[in-house]
Amino acid sequence: MIQQFKGFLLVLIGFMLFMPVIAQQDVRVRFLNQYEGPVTEFTLETSAGNKDYITDKEGYASVSLQPGEKAILKATDHDTTSFSIDQLPENKTVVVKKHFSWKDLLNPMFYIIYGGLWMLLLIVFAETGLFAGFFLPGDSLLFVAGIYSSPLANEAWKIIGMDGRGNEWLDLLLLIGLISFAGIIGNTVGFWFGRKIGPSMFRWKDNLLFKKHYLEEAHEFYDKHGGGAIVFARFLPVVRTFAPIIAGIVGMDKKKFAFYNIVGCLAWVVSMIMGGHFLQLWVKNQFGFELKEHLEVIIIVIVLVTTAPVAWKVISGKRKKMAKEKAEN
Repeated sequence: MIQQFKGFLLVLIGFMLFMPVIAQQDVRVRFLNQYEGPVTEFTLETSAGNKDYITDKEGYASVSLQPGEKAILKATDHDTTSFSIDQLPENKTVVVKKHFSWKDLLNPMFYIIYGGLWMLLLIVFAETGLFAGFFLPGDSLLFVAGIYSSPLANEAWKIIGMDGRGNEWLDLLLLIGLISFAGIIGNTVGFWFGRKIGPSMFRWKDNLLFKKHYLEEAHEFYDKHGGGAIVFARFLPVVRTFAPIIAGIVGMDKKKFAFYNIVGCLAWVVSMIMGGHFLQLWVKNQFGFELKEHLEVIIIVIVLVTTAPVAWKVISGKRKKMAKEKAEN
């Protein structure tokens, strides 16, 4: 009996000595903001004291917490957040809300998170129909919408009061249809705006929401490409905002404009939505990670690709102007 008690006591002591080792084992956790970007630096307040952490480029850090222990996370420009390891989801991710800053308006995720499908449709309409919408991130927003097509499509089904969820192609077709409709209506509004008061815009002075040289560049682009400019312009930031206005100013035939408007909008929306959706699936199947984890890089690439033609046009235009002035002198 005594020997059994001693054995039990030794096991109990060993277990008690081993417990702290288990409790202090590091757990790899991912720390992201609501835009799915990494929280690079933060401080954790625990019963053992405060400890500073620096995450890797994907937001991962190894933290030491006892089971069930609440940790308080503090990071600059983020809300204070508390969590415990055993209450985290299976992917061991902590979402820390980032404070608003004006540069968030250039982040497509901002509109998807806080506005959903309605905000997406409004932005597509504004960027293609209102001259004040030229700064909105149309291309990158549609590409990101393709990556997040499932939740956006679920919202779309609720809007039309139907249940078509679960079918990938129906989801994509519905999303493409609604966004294309918003873009077509937007361009139509821009066209009628150009017909009514467009000519007077060339006498407007520059302000925060209007730049005369954007209008002049769109006019030059239209003169060069004709009706096809309505299609090409869809893929060029700034130009796509002013192209329908220019078409209205020069008195383009209504039926001709409607044709190019529909073709251009469908080509733009389909390529961006499908590109984001299927590239996400391909990358996940081939390389085992999701594009959602690298949205910042994707957005930068899209911005560079879509603005390169405009930048080149501006640079070459200035060179030609300088060469012409030099020849005249």
